[in-house]
Amino acid sequence: MSDNAEDSDRGSTTILVVEDEPAYVDALEVALEREGFAVAVARDGAEALDRFDDVDPDLVLLDLMLPKISGVDVCRELRVRSTVPIIMVTAKSAEIDTVVGLEVGADDYVTKPYRMRELMARMRSLLRRAEFAAVEAESLVRSAVVSDAEIAGPLVVGDISIDVARHEVVIRRQPAQLPLKEFELLHYLMSNAGNVLTRDALIDRVWGHDYVGDTKTLDVHIKRLRSKVEPDPSKPTCIITIRGLGYKFEDPRL
Repeated sequence: MSDNAEDSDRGSTTILVVEDEPAYVDALEVALEREGFAVAVARDGAEALDRFDDVDPDLVLLDLMLPKISGVDVCRELRVRSTVPIIMVTAKSAEIDTVVGLEVGADDYVTKPYRMRELMARMRSLLRRAEFAAVEAESLVRSAVVSDAEIAGPLVVGDISIDVARHEVVIRRQPAQLPLKEFELLHYLMSNAGNVLTRDALIDRVWGHDYVGDTKTLDVHIKRLRSKVEPDPSKPTCIITIRGLGYKFEDPRL
């Protein structure tokens, strides 16, 4: 049943659970199906990568410690293929592994043992954000004027441009592929270039006001963005930290 979710009703929201511990698999299947999700299960990293395209999940719940291929490597490979929301599951003591998971593209994380209610809240928040972003992009595409001369150009700050309608980013004349959360975060920062955005404002905008995680996720996403947009990430000149408040996006040429 759950292992054949790709044969189920495609109108359902599908969750790909990548987990090798039978007790967690069983509990997740019951809880997720009770919430109305379709569930597909992969019990090691290799199986997760093999099944991803067939399952076409709306969200991936990805354990860090997996047989054959680690969760970090699975996450890294999925980010090459897709911007699907990914929640990394880590051991409570694996602080450094949590950061690594976020750095390679996970949108959020939970630690074992986790409360099922908290997990569901995080999943639904990510799914809502992904759906909103897709609807917003589609709306922009539909409203675009056909004439090339009249199509509004991308948002440009310094040598970085971002086009929401096409989900495209160009950094110093080179195209860049950004996962959904990084894309949303960069767009919000650039849209408010020169203004200080508080950490709470950034989290509310990108992860939703009902986000129940901590601010580490924001910090790691900022670090990932800096690695892509800054000429020297160790000395940021675009995404500036405003101590005690948040961040500000600036044109380093000004």
